[in-house]
Amino acid sequence: MSIQLKINTLREELRQHNHNYYVLDNPTISDYDFDIKLKELQALEEAHPEFFDSNSPTVRVGGEVTKNFNTIVHKHRMYSLDNSYSLEDLQDWETRVKKQVDGVIEYVCELKYDGASINLTYQNGKLFNAVTRGDGFQGDEVTANIKTISSVPLQLKGAFPKTFEIRGEIILPFDGFNKMNEERVANGEDPYKNPRNTASGSLKLQDSAEVAKRPLDCLLYGLVGNNFTYKTHFESLDEARQMGFKVPVEAKLCSSIDAVFDFIKHWDKARHDLPYETDGVVVKVNNLQQQEELGFTAKAPRWAIAYKFKAEQVSTVLNTITYQVGRTGAITPVANLEPVELAGTVVKRASLHNADQIEKLDIRVDDTVFVEKGGEIIPKIIAVDFSQRPANSQPTQYITECPECGTALQREEGEAKHFCPNYNGCNPQIIGRIQHFISRKAMDIEGLGGETVALLVNADLITNYADLYALTKEQVLPLERMAEKSADNLIAGVEASKQIPFERVLFALGIRFVGETVAKTLAKHYKSIDALAFASVLDLEQVNEIGIRIAQSVVDFFSDPENQEIINRLKSSGLQLELSAEKLANQTDKLKGKIIVVSGVFHKVSRTELKKLIEDNGGKVSSSISSKTSFIVAGDNMGPSKKDKAEKLDIDLISENDFLKMLE
Repeated sequence: MSIQLKINTLREELRQHNHNYYVLDNPTISDYDFDIKLKELQALEEAHPEFFDSNSPTVRVGGEVTKNFNTIVHKHRMYSLDNSYSLEDLQDWETRVKKQVDGVIEYVCELKYDGASINLTYQNGKLFNAVTRGDGFQGDEVTANIKTISSVPLQLKGAFPKTFEIRGEIILPFDGFNKMNEERVANGEDPYKNPRNTASGSLKLQDSAEVAKRPLDCLLYGLVGNNFTYKTHFESLDEARQMGFKVPVEAKLCSSIDAVFDFIKHWDKARHDLPYETDGVVVKVNNLQQQEELGFTAKAPRWAIAYKFKAEQVSTVLNTITYQVGRTGAITPVANLEPVELAGTVVKRASLHNADQIEKLDIRVDDTVFVEKGGEIIPKIIAVDFSQRPANSQPTQYITECPECGTALQREEGEAKHFCPNYNGCNPQIIGRIQHFISRKAMDIEGLGGETVALLVNADLITNYADLYALTKEQVLPLERMAEKSADNLIAGVEASKQIPFERVLFALGIRFVGETVAKTLAKHYKSIDALAFASVLDLEQVNEIGIRIAQSVVDFFSDPENQEIINRLKSSGLQLELSAEKLANQTDKLKGKIIVVSGVFHKVSRTELKKLIEDNGGKVSSSISSKTSFIVAGDNMGPSKKDKAEKLDIDLISENDFLKMLE
């Protein structure tokens, strides 16, 4: 047997043993024999570097050092999920789903694993890269570290597309976590707090050999791509298993919402017997065509929802109440608690939300309160133990002046929160606005973080985000922890941000109620900051999805003389304050004023591309048929109830071909 053939045979043998042990939980070889074969392969590879393979089983032991993790934009956005905390929430979700799609609806229930989300890309059956979720739009490449996880296949089995992505969760099983902590305690080190944070932190270790020592696991739950043969999500899970991925067998196909409830009730108790953390159940519409028809909101898919198991609760004492000022001037009361352990972390603070919440729960200083983690992330006070209340207790008096600048607080009718109106003179508001401006989804200024922004403001070097573009290296060098290279990176990052597209600049301005999605809508409609600045409340209300509250906020922002001056300075600095020629070239008003529903299966373009064509040509996409619907772009397998409704309302059905001709 030739050396190359021997190396390839050993690799294939070890891959199969890995799969048997870590994925199928059915080892067919002893650990000793496996180690002997692995050492034999390592020796052969070292002696014959010409046969190098970046996906060899030997990479599992690690050894690659990553100083900086590259940021990679996700080809397909990694959305978060809407959460539900009661069976009533799930019933409401099912009602919404049934209103938007025709036919029988099946659901897939999967356990929601508490770990770190990961996106794996495979090319020609080999692991190409691994990227963390990040902010959903982009994440950090951690390929070298992921390769050390034995349940992640480096070479796929059977049939697979040339290129595709698969998503899952990197977790740390309880056994492995406990052993790690035993070793740390024995070495005089502090134990890790919980498996989830430890798993997440492991992905960003610089030395992959250190990652290899941690018994991480990878559970996969979603194939991503357009070149698969399956028609349902449940089929996709089986297809992933055939390729060699570790897909949990607990996933179940349910024919009704009652079956979903049964699954939840079972696992609410049975989850405590699992070898790893799970904090809920993810429910998905099974049929992929129905998923496509349901689409996404700005933050989450409409075809999936997470049911969160009841959060862990503890009681502790409320020591003091303090007040924080946000970037919009909103005041948030904060409970400072006697430290208490909750869901694996020590909790010292909890949000009290607003004055109404404090009054509703009758929360007072020195009360014994019950605390839980809302969604098991953010601690919140859910009740007061009145039996423990001190005899001299006094009701909480909500503050009337800003805790930072002393300005009298305001509370508008219908608003839950109090606000500090000192927009340009309240330090936390100034710092918060600039921190929002530089954030990842906004201007994404590399080399400039939130702490540095606070230092710049407190040193009187900047008072608004336009001042960033006048900063010099000499000004920032004296700042705390600012070395020459850091100063260079900051100035370079500010300069590079001048290429950020208009819709993100608009979001970065921090106009109240104008989030990412609204900023894109306004940028697409008005095409430049000047056109938007001259829009009236009435004009703005005519734009898709823009209501009176957003319209008034936009007008108020551009009416402020100081904001006008800041915008003029941003123009002078060279920021992108109008849509690029490339984006303008693809836009027309051919469908202006039209409300269009897209339904069925299409062949020339995808449903997503159809929706983009409608929006690029001035139309509005609607998910439901009403008397306001202009027409329906109807593909194959359009649901009968939608056809019936269209006929009753006398709404035209237009084929895919005719619609595309309409736009030529």
